[in-house]
Amino acid sequence: MEARVVEHLSVISRRESLNAFISVFNDAAVRRAKEIDIKIRQGNAGPLAGMVIAIKDVLCMKGTITTCGSKILKEYEAIYDATVISKLRDADAVFIGKTNMDEFAMGSSGENSAFGPTKHPLDESRVPGGSSSGSCVAVAAGMATTSLGTDTGGSIRQPAGLCGIVGLKPTYGRVSRYGLVAFASSFDQIGPFANSSRDAARVLQVIAGSDKNDATSAAVDVPDYLAAMNRDMRGMKIGLPKEYFSDALNPEIRSVLQKKINALIHAGAEIVTVSLPHSEFTISTYYILATAEASSNLARYDGARYGYRSSKSKDLNSMYVQSRSEGFGDEVKRRIMLGTYVLSSGYYDAYYRKAQQVRRLIQNDFAAAFTQVDCIITPIAPTTAFKLGEKMNDPLQMYLNDIFTVSANLAGIPGICVPAGADANGLPIGIQILGKQFDEATILTVSDFLETVTS
Repeated sequence: MEARVVEHLSVISRRESLNAFISVFNDAAVRRAKEIDIKIRQGNAGPLAGMVIAIKDVLCMKGTITTCGSKILKEYEAIYDATVISKLRDADAVFIGKTNMDEFAMGSSGENSAFGPTKHPLDESRVPGGSSSGSCVAVAAGMATTSLGTDTGGSIRQPAGLCGIVGLKPTYGRVSRYGLVAFASSFDQIGPFANSSRDAARVLQVIAGSDKNDATSAAVDVPDYLAAMNRDMRGMKIGLPKEYFSDALNPEIRSVLQKKINALIHAGAEIVTVSLPHSEFTISTYYILATAEASSNLARYDGARYGYRSSKSKDLNSMYVQSRSEGFGDEVKRRIMLGTYVLSSGYYDAYYRKAQQVRRLIQNDFAAAFTQVDCIITPIAPTTAFKLGEKMNDPLQMYLNDIFTVSANLAGIPGICVPAGADANGLPIGIQILGKQFDEATILTVSDFLETVTS
């Protein structure tokens, strides 16, 4: 265990230019590894003994700096552990550091951090995806065995697809959000990155379950995911939504996905065309509701209680204005303003209330589709990893990068990304599997099969 930690720390040092970490627990990780080695020799180690985990810097870990990738929290020391941190520690995982991220998880590229952009492990001139950019790169580059990210509109699945690893977003409520710094509370969900579906299942097995500290966590039994993954593809009904496989889909991505679909057919799965008729409204619905929730959640950062306070403040009002103006980055400010606008008097009914109604229609679309199929397969992103800076001045194009992922968050269903292949430039292409609420076992089973086919 100690040797494994030392090797991961060596990779972190050698590949520092990727900017995947905000803080690294060098000495603490080695000390913890030595403790776990003793437990392994004694035969009483936990289920994740030997697993080295990186943590997205939006999760509280007592005694460590939790920045959320923002200047406004650059010196904030967490005073308690998130529930997922406590569970992983009890399972004898070793934490190696806190990872870089788009500020307050707002971004699709990893470029919006106050600590500089994270870079793609295969081509440092490209983005790794976001917002869980550092957590994804940490696993893809061999800096950790697995990692935790958060997924509000695709922030685990999309970077996993761009970097060629596995990324799992559980059902909303499957994993406690206690200790997760909120972006959009009805969307946020914590999940793992891994190099295999089975490692992702091992982490989910530990972090899943209800929590008295989080009223939104669901009191639903957690199955044995690894045992459930032994099911084969025969008789499995897999849906292909016609709205996601239109003529506008990138031909290279379509070709790679079709090969995996053919492999499922060959293995005995039945492919069923389904319809998600309100798909065209997912991006607009998401960016109304998520920004509204962000506006409310980020109102607490005022320079008064904790976090950054401007030195230019002359009175109470200027302290609020200056601290928030200097502490937040451009993308966070943009989303706060959008959210405040859609919640404002005269616009609430036209935007926020209407978006909530459309969200219900999108949920109904998935519910109807899942009466016909066991899971749904879609692309994960409209392109492979794009160049750093390419979309920074075009917010709409950046937001459209989430077009295939936000629907799962609107519907509260689980989704997983697994590597499917590569484009002509060798850049990874991912495939997304969406499942029924609390049926992570099925999407992990299909993911595990596709992973084997890809290998």
